[in-house]
Amino acid sequence: MRYNKIPTSLFVENRKRFCEKMQSNSIAILTSNDVMPNNADDVMGFAQNNDLFYLSGIDQDETILVLFPDAIKEENRAILFVKEVSEHSKIWEGDFLTKEEVVDVSGVKNVKWIHEFEKTIQLFAFESDVFYLGHNEHIKRVTSEIETRQDRMIAWCKQKYPLHQYDRVAKITRQLRPVKSVEEIKIIQEAIAISIKGFKGLLKTIKPNVKEYELEAELTYEMVKGGGTRHAFKPIVASGKNACALHYNFNKEVCKDGEMVLVDFGVCYANYNSDTTRCVPVNGKFSERQRAVYQSVLNCLKKGEELFKPGVFPKDYEAKMADFVEFELIQLGLITAEEIKNQNPDFPAYKEYFMHGTAHYLGLDVHDVGLYSRPFEVGMVLTCEPGIYISEEGIGCRLENDYVITENGCINLSIDMPIEIDEIEALIKEG
Repeated sequence: MRYNKIPTSLFVENRKRFCEKMQSNSIAILTSNDVMPNNADDVMGFAQNNDLFYLSGIDQDETILVLFPDAIKEENRAILFVKEVSEHSKIWEGDFLTKEEVVDVSGVKNVKWIHEFEKTIQLFAFESDVFYLGHNEHIKRVTSEIETRQDRMIAWCKQKYPLHQYDRVAKITRQLRPVKSVEEIKIIQEAIAISIKGFKGLLKTIKPNVKEYELEAELTYEMVKGGGTRHAFKPIVASGKNACALHYNFNKEVCKDGEMVLVDFGVCYANYNSDTTRCVPVNGKFSERQRAVYQSVLNCLKKGEELFKPGVFPKDYEAKMADFVEFELIQLGLITAEEIKNQNPDFPAYKEYFMHGTAHYLGLDVHDVGLYSRPFEVGMVLTCEPGIYISEEGIGCRLENDYVITENGCINLSIDMPIEIDEIEALIKEG
């Protein structure tokens, strides 16, 4: 892998905590993701199933983790099934992990080839009552029409063992994954450090008539150079009015003199992600109006960061953030107190210029798993991303940092990414 080896203790501890929450006499089966096809015999890049990675650290396809905490033999309480290394596979695809390497990465001492899975489960199923199975039930909009390896595992288990009880892996991982360990936070910081280098490289490149994709190339260069696995998501490099489209990512237009560019991007490092957003002036100098809008968004970000404290509920956090943005919109002359007084409560006046939430969990997923009915806790990592979008003026501004909740508030993990107006202007001038 491109990234540095993660301490095996992280995965050992994750499995221990997961098994403690399983029902008695139950088995958990977690599968890897598929390698997705492209055209002919080509494939897309592989991305591991995050629950499997969280519990094993194994980052290759055709992998199955079986957990059976109540197994009589200790060796059967955790088994990893991986694809077999052969001379043929070495010639065509390079080396997969050997059994010894799987043990070293995961801490699971019992490793079998994947063709041994069915026979092993047949023995375990007779002694168990419940199967925990994984499924992508977290933000399904991109997988709703795709049959995954998890889907096939669910169908196979229910066909082979129809009389067993079934439960959900997600019920446990949604409790565990939101609170990050010290080691996980270090990995996220690695991803953010690469992002910071990419943004500083972009500041040296930006100038009138540069293409959006040329700025994206700076982010990609530092991501690859820094050992990032891939972009956390397709970068948004949106100049002028393009920044008013929240998920614009064509990145094909010319950045014109007098415009601002919104850059929303992240790095995936060791399967953990960063997610940051900045806005910069194409010609190196914010106009008076751009400066006012930018400062309003920055004010909201700084106030939002003060709300990240243990015990605060996400819905209360979002309500206060909406109040902050509403206040700034009044200062900018975009809405009035009278409009607020007479507004439709189902569509508040601020929604014309600010139409999204401002915080989401961050980790193995960019929008990581977590329950929004659960208050913030020490160790949770979240983003804060207020924005103001004025389509009639061709100005879209969003700013985003990544934070970890602490006992006394939060720490801004992306504090070294330039954000103050004077600093950004100075760095562009330097470049």
